[in-house]
Amino acid sequence: MDSELECFKTLIDLRSYAASLGYERDAKESWTGTDVMRHPNGDKIQVKFGTKRAPNHWGYYSFRSDDDHGSIIEFVERRRGLNLRKVRSDWAKLGRELRPWIGQPPVPVPTFPPPQKNKTDHVRFEVEYARMEIATRHPYLENERSLPSALLENERFAGRIRIDRRGNAVFPHFDANGLTGYELKNAGFTGFAPGGSKSIWFSHELPDDHRLVFCESAIDALSHAVLFPDSHARYASIGGNTNPQQPELIRAASARMPADSEIVSAMDADEGGAKLAEVVRKAVSLTGRLDLAFSVQEPFGAKDWNDLLRLKPKTTLPSRAEEPSVA
Repeated sequence: MDSELECFKTLIDLRSYAASLGYERDAKESWTGTDVMRHPNGDKIQVKFGTKRAPNHWGYYSFRSDDDHGSIIEFVERRRGLNLRKVRSDWAKLGRELRPWIGQPPVPVPTFPPPQKNKTDHVRFEVEYARMEIATRHPYLENERSLPSALLENERFAGRIRIDRRGNAVFPHFDANGLTGYELKNAGFTGFAPGGSKSIWFSHELPDDHRLVFCESAIDALSHAVLFPDSHARYASIGGNTNPQQPELIRAASARMPADSEIVSAMDADEGGAKLAEVVRKAVSLTGRLDLAFSVQEPFGAKDWNDLLRLKPKTTLPSRAEEPSVA
């Protein structure tokens, strides 16, 4: 029995089994290595493959109850009304329910990409992040940072800014394995997800993009997008001084750009910004791609892009022709 349970936990794609019960993947709230799925009855679950405690098991977490989590065994027990702790016959029901899934699924289910095993155990802040609402409006960003609500709703940034229960603006950081943490911004407050690590905040990527703009903060990246609208530009933030992992993430993001693209370092107009621009330049050179152009932009007349944005009258934002200085 134990070996069969182990097969259930390791071989059955929990996403596919959940889909057979009516759950559907929420693409906007999912990220690499973590799938968020919703049921018509209101249940919302997070599914992932592998944690530190169970590196080869599928697991889930339901947002309706902190006690509703575990492997596919607990998932079936909760949703099929089984009591595996007290009722012996329920083990037979569990077997009948899951044995077909070791072979051919008994019902048509969506096709999912192969799972990526998580190298870190970020369950706590991932759950907290998944509970946050996507910010289509944000008082702090709109009123104090002069960022228009239309920008937050734009397809380039939709879902990449959230709001937590304290009203903080939340900017998620991702690496190749998924969510690593998130920046928190509010009036007089800057923080980071407890237990998380800094990687890169990204806007969405579109296939016909030809420019990638790196800024020091997500708010600066959003400000740059307001000041110099470009429907073919991607945006990224390193969140201040770089750590040892970030140059490789900068290189990888640059390498993903289409042919003949431009990589822009748009850091603060100070000594620190100049050092960060050099980090970006070196990372771009490590792509080995001679077709990528590299340039440096600085906010003329202000320390950073948000300062420059707030200096501009809202009705007279500069056109594309009013580019900042390029080194």
